[in-house]
Amino acid sequence: MRKIVAASLLLLNASAFAQAQTAPFDMSGERPPGASAAPRLTPAAPAPVPVTPPISVAPAAPAAVPPAIAAQPQTAPQPAAAANPASPARSGDVRRYVLPFSKLSLAGEYDRRSWSVYLTPEQAAAKASFTFAYQNAIVVAPEASTLTIYLNNRPIGQQRVGSPDGSTAVTFEIPSGLLQPGANLVTFEAVQRHRTDCSIQSTYELWSNIDPAGTYLSFAGKDAAQLSSADAIRAIGVDSAGKTEFDIVVPALEQPGTTKPLLRLAQGLSVLSSMPNQVFAFATDSLPAAGPGKLSVLVGTAAELRPLFPGLPPEAASAALATFVTDPRSGSPVLLISGPSWQAVSSAIDTIVAPTDRSPDIRRDALTTERWSAPNAPLVFSDTSVALSQLGVKTTEFSGRRLRTSFNIAVPADFYANAYGEAKVLLDAAYTDSVLPGSHIDIYVNDNIASTVPITTTSGGILRHLPIRMTMRHFKPGLNSVAIEAILMTKDDAACAPGTAAGANPRFALFDTTELHIPDFARVGQRPNLAAMAGTAYPYGRSTEPVPLFIDRVDPDTLSAAATLLGQMAIMAGHPIPLETVASPNTIGDRDAIFIGSISQMPATVLTQANISTTSQASWRPVVDTQTDVVDTGAAFEQWNSKVSGGVLRSRITAFREWLWRNFDISRSSLQFVPGAEEIFTPSNAATLLVAQGASPAGGGSWTVVTAPSAKDLREGLEAVTEQLNWPQMSGHITAYSGKTGKIDTVPVTRFDFVPSTPWSIRNYRLIAANWLSTNILSYAFLLVVFVLLIGIATSSMLKSLGRSK
Repeated sequence: MRKIVAASLLLLNASAFAQAQTAPFDMSGERPPGASAAPRLTPAAPAPVPVTPPISVAPAAPAAVPPAIAAQPQTAPQPAAAANPASPARSGDVRRYVLPFSKLSLAGEYDRRSWSVYLTPEQAAAKASFTFAYQNAIVVAPEASTLTIYLNNRPIGQQRVGSPDGSTAVTFEIPSGLLQPGANLVTFEAVQRHRTDCSIQSTYELWSNIDPAGTYLSFAGKDAAQLSSADAIRAIGVDSAGKTEFDIVVPALEQPGTTKPLLRLAQGLSVLSSMPNQVFAFATDSLPAAGPGKLSVLVGTAAELRPLFPGLPPEAASAALATFVTDPRSGSPVLLISGPSWQAVSSAIDTIVAPTDRSPDIRRDALTTERWSAPNAPLVFSDTSVALSQLGVKTTEFSGRRLRTSFNIAVPADFYANAYGEAKVLLDAAYTDSVLPGSHIDIYVNDNIASTVPITTTSGGILRHLPIRMTMRHFKPGLNSVAIEAILMTKDDAACAPGTAAGANPRFALFDTTELHIPDFARVGQRPNLAAMAGTAYPYGRSTEPVPLFIDRVDPDTLSAAATLLGQMAIMAGHPIPLETVASPNTIGDRDAIFIGSISQMPATVLTQANISTTSQASWRPVVDTQTDVVDTGAAFEQWNSKVSGGVLRSRITAFREWLWRNFDISRSSLQFVPGAEEIFTPSNAATLLVAQGASPAGGGSWTVVTAPSAKDLREGLEAVTEQLNWPQMSGHITAYSGKTGKIDTVPVTRFDFVPSTPWSIRNYRLIAANWLSTNILSYAFLLVVFVLLIGIATSSMLKSLGRSK
């Protein structure tokens, strides 16, 4: 009997063991703390089953982050279906991409990026979550590295950095009531440490790349996709590549009289959205496919639009109308602008654009940059001190080796102090006695070193408003980026014992009471100056009269290119620029003007004023991929320079000149009494877009020429040049862009004219003279000699009249 019972028990155990083995063996619970779980899809089950608790992403001090911010790794999202401006996810939620960049890399041991996302009231009221996808360098230590996400300055989640093998998506739930209608501040903060290396050089190997296609806000319900007012244009957002597109359908595009109101509409939409990478696309026949970061606009009379949009509101036939309607095919919102006539259509456009109008006489306090870099950059006109707390920099305690933080500041278009001006950083900081001599604090302006201060003490110290002088040589009109970088060396880093690479105790602190002081500087406009046009749309943004605009032909490509350029200029100016279309340069006179079109249709007079060779109208043709016999002029010149006798000597002389310019700002032009004449420029066949600026025939205005070999090249070139990464590179009096290489080349200004921009004052003219003489060394030396001779003559004459004469 006992044997039978024992046998039965053995069979039952075997059955239970076999049943348990139907589930796969899982080691996931043995992951080390902080490691990221591999993303995987979990099939839906009819009944809940016990699961392993989610990995906690809270830092060592749990109270620093709210408890409702646990990370939930999931599979990388796929692009959503087309919708406008937010695309509904598969579950019925509405998705808004939030990265206004084609790529976002958080580099070094500390990096912080902030920008704002505009939400409609429906989106702000909906239940929401935040998802981002990232991949990091393999040398990043996950146990000491974190990514923290803030919304409106409140942390919603923190994730340990541990995804070197591929992109990982992480989702955080957003607390109810945190989002608000209008602008919402999004901040990514990265703290990264090296796995094994303690050197300064190793900090440049640390990075975490955020994927724009995998970073978005999700809103519950379909109401969040609806647009109800013109103010919702600000909520257009971006697509999965960080771009914004306005698709404008105008059946009567080529009719006379439509260009001016359409370009005013384009500028108004640009100022309302203020997105960094926006383009315009005009069409005449049908609505394009909707999608994230896109807004479709129908413009025309009721009779013109009815064949394209059968559901046209009846009131469009009797009065000006500007409203959002729903496209019956895609279900996405469409901005409809219509009326019984084009005069009524223009009135409807004014109802949208009028809130963005601003008198050029009203001075701005800041440049609008918050859509890609928050806060907005203060615009400094005279002696000013700004604390870092006002520039978006917070107090930071740092335990690593290289701390870098940056902020934005702006100067007006008539800034003229790049040769003599000096600004100051009044530094508030502290460092411990572990920091060794040889450490230093560097100041960068637009990625150029401007000043450095060594740390020489070994006992630590507290710096209170330590003045660090920096040259204003690298400042330019418009937006400027200033960075403070601390290079810190310690004995522990030199030894780099196991376990010390991550660092623990703070060794340096940067306080937000640090100030940037910019003194009074010379203010006078310069012509030509493409940097001023890119920075603040100078001189067109200051015009009180309509700016003459020449367009060679009104076709979709050319008008799209013009709208993209003028939209970017309107953002820089802070308001739409009034325009007046002209058919010939002869009617412009001596006014500031803009010329847009293919080079074959550009008037020869215009090319001559911009110092562009008129032979380019026939010879400038872009290089195609099938051309294999095209010679690179620069490379060929270098080869022949080495072959010809004396070429090596000339190369050494050229290198010496570059060294003088790089270290002492001395160039051939600064060693001339009178600046030389501008050379005639012939664009290379590798270039696909050319932007040039020169004086009007009588010298009283600025003429800007934007041209390309074809209308298609013009459109594609301007879409690339107006991107946020490329636009600041525009400078000099000629800027050329190559669509094949993506390279931007500039021709510096050698001779320019002063344009008075402020009321006459002795102080301002003294500053202008100081900057001009600092640039023209020989003139300064000549005037100094003349001044000494005059003093000698005057002294001699005075002494002759004094004392006793024999």
